Amino acid sequence: MASNVNPTVRRRRLGQELRRLRELKGMTAEEVAERLLVSQSKISRLENGRRSISQRDVRDLCGVYEVEDQRIVESLMQMAKDSRQQGWWHAFGDIPYSVYIGLETDAESLRVYEPQIITGLLQTRAYAEAIIRGGSPETSDAEIDKRAQVRLRRQDRIAVEGEPLRLWVVLDEAALRRVVGSRQVMREQLEYLAEMSQRPHITVQVLPFDVGAHPGINGQYSILEFADAADSSVVYIEGVTSDLYLEKAHDVQKYTVMYEHLRAQALNADQSRQLIEDVAKEYAREYAREYGR
Repeated sequence: MASNVNPTVRRRRLGQELRRLRELKGMTAEEVAERLLVSQSKISRLENGRRSISQRDVRDLCGVYEVEDQRIVESLMQMAKDSRQQGWWHAFGDIPYSVYIGLETDAESLRVYEPQIITGLLQTRAYAEAIIRGGSPETSDAEIDKRAQVRLRRQDRIAVEGEPLRLWVVLDEAALRRVVGSRQVMREQLEYLAEMSQRPHITVQVLPFDVGAHPGINGQYSILEFADAADSSVVYIEGVTSDLYLEKAHDVQKYTVMYEHLRAQALNADQSRQLIEDVAKEYAREYAREYGR
């Protein structure tokens, strides 16, 4: 569940408000940076919510923007204080995609396209461990266990009663066919995937091989949407050494249109569930032949 104070979201909202104040003043980020004797990149990071912001930073920026209403200044400084608190994921140490986890924790809906693997929110423990180990072969067993725990903890967002995350997933057929861990692991994973796809807030569609070229051919991405109108949608693209977050309206719109095309080309939910179940049975038969069961 989303906590009452989500530091990632607080930083994002605070950054949006600071950008609004700068634009009202008619100043560029470069001009603000020159006034405060800091780098322009620091101002940009503060405004896009990717960097923690101190109360002193807020005070200095409000001074540059000549904010006279002390209530506004105090409100922004309180947001800065809240943004420095830790989310549940910080208890696990250094998590490379912690910004994304913060956004996912507060999101109302999430649309995902995965071309290679089952999406993290629908992974079993065994599949998650095999994915992490295969993707980072030099990772220690302790680190694999920690990352798997974080992945399973994220799944609370689709398991919570009341207002769970609305999840829509388009999977390439390759994600079903790629043997991760073992055939037994894959059978259990696909059976779990089929089961979860029957929940009313979860939709899973499979994009079959025979579709050919399609709008998602360039790779994985996610679209996060939020209940609060003040929080703009975000497109998240995962990278090896760094991740990309797109928030400009025309970028989000482009990826949204791409996603609609993917949904239209994919099998419908019932057909997809049937394919998932059929592939799970194939793994079961192969496993039985291999081990004589």
